[in-house]
Amino acid sequence: MKLLNMMIGAVAALIATFAVAAPSSAAERKITVVAAENFYGDVAQQIGGDRVSVTSVLGNPDQDPHLFETTPSLVRQIAAANVVIYNGAAYDPWMARLLNVAAAPGRAVIVAADLVHNNAGADPHLWYDPPTMPAVATALAATLSAIDPAHQNEYVARLKTFLASLVPLNQKIAALAAKYVGAPVTATEPVFGYMAAALRLTMRNASFQLAVMNNTEPSARDLAQFEADLKAHKVRVMFYNIQASDRLVRRLVELARAANVPVVGVTETCPPGLTYQTWMLRQLEATEKALAGPAS
Repeated sequence: MKLLNMMIGAVAALIATFAVAAPSSAAERKITVVAAENFYGDVAQQIGGDRVSVTSVLGNPDQDPHLFETTPSLVRQIAAANVVIYNGAAYDPWMARLLNVAAAPGRAVIVAADLVHNNAGADPHLWYDPPTMPAVATALAATLSAIDPAHQNEYVARLKTFLASLVPLNQKIAALAAKYVGAPVTATEPVFGYMAAALRLTMRNASFQLAVMNNTEPSARDLAQFEADLKAHKVRVMFYNIQASDRLVRRLVELARAANVPVVGVTETCPPGLTYQTWMLRQLEATEKALAGPAS
């Protein structure tokens, strides 16, 4: 609770700074927000409430985010947006290009990677890293307050509610980390990597995962090591990306199940009907269940 109060105090100071530098005219119409990924869109809706109109670009659970192609309608949406949010870290480079094509004076742009100082080339799946969403939510509240200072109190209040809603999630992470610290796990690609690190799990087969993420063929040695880990029960859990499972990944899923190694499917977009918090909590619960049932 002390940490939460410290965060809220810092947030209030940041928002006040933004508001002083912002235009003084209140926005009577809804603030239009375009989010590259739907989990950022969900956070924008939670912070903005009925003062914002949010469009999320990537949100289809059956869609491979890596195969996304832009459309003329998306260009128009970005051109008309007051606020644009995207991940950065080379995860959604198409958004940076579209911002240049659809330039608009006064448009606010929030890049998650910049907020958490993540550079291109590092693991881009920032939404699984616990510090990311508080940083994005704080930047959103400050930005909305700057655009619409007349309703700053509403944005601050919703931000406090959002930060408080993350407490059960962080408590779950801490509990699992304390119980399963050092437990060996593996994954077909590093989608869940930041969360696995927060859980203090020992992640194996990193080079295999990077090859899959970069759409290159894993080496025969890396593949053999991955298969050996499953067959010899050297890992407690295998994570895989449900939205980008090619033939090789499907074969590894089958191999893990045949070896009685628990498999946890994770996604790169938030499933329909769930908030960011519920989505993360469900995946943590699935992880907890898998870790509690060691391969045998």
